Amino acid sequence: MEVEQIESRSWIEGRIKEEEINKFLENGKDFIPDAEIEEKLAANRKPDSAYIHDILQKSLAIQTLTPDETAALMHVTDPGVLQAMREAALAVKKKVYDNRIVTFAPLYLGNYCVNNCSYCGFKVSNLDAKRHVLSQEEIRKEVEALAGRIGHKRLILVFGEHPMNDVDYMVESMKTVYAIKVETRHGTGNIRRVNVNAAPLAIAELKRLNQIGIGTYQVFQETYHHETYARVHPAGTLKAHYAWRLYCMHRALEAGIDDVGIGALFGLYDWKFEVMGLLYHAWELERKCGVGPHTVSFPRLEPAFHTSINATSPYKVSNEDFLKLLTVIRLAIPYAGMIITARERPEIRRQALNLGITQMDASTKIGIGAYSSDQAEQTEDIQQFMLGDTRSLEEVIRELAQMGYITSFCTAGYRCGRTGECIMELLRSGKEGKFCKLNAVLTFREWLDDFKSDAAKTMGEHVIEREIQEIRQQMPSIYPKFMEYYERIKRGERDLYF
Repeated sequence: MEVEQIESRSWIEGRIKEEEINKFLENGKDFIPDAEIEEKLAANRKPDSAYIHDILQKSLAIQTLTPDETAALMHVTDPGVLQAMREAALAVKKKVYDNRIVTFAPLYLGNYCVNNCSYCGFKVSNLDAKRHVLSQEEIRKEVEALAGRIGHKRLILVFGEHPMNDVDYMVESMKTVYAIKVETRHGTGNIRRVNVNAAPLAIAELKRLNQIGIGTYQVFQETYHHETYARVHPAGTLKAHYAWRLYCMHRALEAGIDDVGIGALFGLYDWKFEVMGLLYHAWELERKCGVGPHTVSFPRLEPAFHTSINATSPYKVSNEDFLKLLTVIRLAIPYAGMIITARERPEIRRQALNLGITQMDASTKIGIGAYSSDQAEQTEDIQQFMLGDTRSLEEVIRELAQMGYITSFCTAGYRCGRTGECIMELLRSGKEGKFCKLNAVLTFREWLDDFKSDAAKTMGEHVIEREIQEIRQQMPSIYPKFMEYYERIKRGERDLYF
């Protein structure tokens, strides 16, 4: 244990590159002005309905809202106006992303960590946690289960901040995932997009991930409130450096990673402040880097092994407020994808779908090595937190179909160059949603043929038929080529896309 601690301390030294922070600061300050945010929240406590109507029109035009506009939305209490907000949020989602929900799975590669965050079961002081980092062979087994038995095409690899999960390990793990091909009922299963949720990295390290073919690089600030951030991330740890984490998206974009994902852990501080922090983050990326966040995430504080803040925090978010903040985020950052994870219970995820959600995970297991071992029960001493939704991918797909959505396994955008500034324009104009519709049908056809059960067959075929008719009516010039691809997939070809 002592040798391991010495090695960890040696690895920690020099991790933070101050020069890669300072060049982005303005007058030595970061872009989250706590006092200004509080002032705007206070100044917009009583918005009138006419003002809210104008704000909704701006959202429907796919324009990023201002802090004052966003603060006003969060203070709406009138039931009729709230309903108008919810309807506008869904309309925005359909305009930008059409009628699809993208599914993925998280894959935790290890639970070693050098940090000591008060809300996390992986914190270094938790001596009772069972620690393990997956070998490349163990990763292979996990991916074979995910791509060959379940049918996922997208993964988000989750890495702890520890020398055992350094950039060399990250690169090797991504190579392993991309290389795996698994025979399925009629074709081949494989992971086509690897997203990464990891600690902040330096530009040189981020360039290495980009060379391997990273999808989205995802880092959550946890809380944007400076005082709270310092309280829950103990001094002397890597994660205690607020600005190193805050500017990791700037570094990623400079390194050539076009798609970045931001998020906050709701429950650490006032949810209204965190929504404003996400908006300021999006504005900063648009202004400085020319491209906003590809995705926004909003996990809520959940019970975790040997933690207490999860139960005692005065800022825990009610279901009502959670659904409201989702609505506001969709309206405030209308072009961004929105991810709701299996932290939430099925009934909350169901309601959230009609507020503008675009992505959700399914068949989720977050125990280390849990997919290949087919671990049925959650075990708190090997998980970062406890899940609220452990339904299978097929169960989720059936529910989406019942609600009128098509499940998409599409990964075409980043392979066709529809990323970064390019996709921003396509999203704002609604054009990306058309590509998404085509590729959603093609990839859903693959999944139905390779993984469907009898229970899913009728419902899936109905969804396919409806979507094909819409394509024929809405995109007549593309329809013949689309049907050519569709028939080829039915005959066993895979990975055809627009």
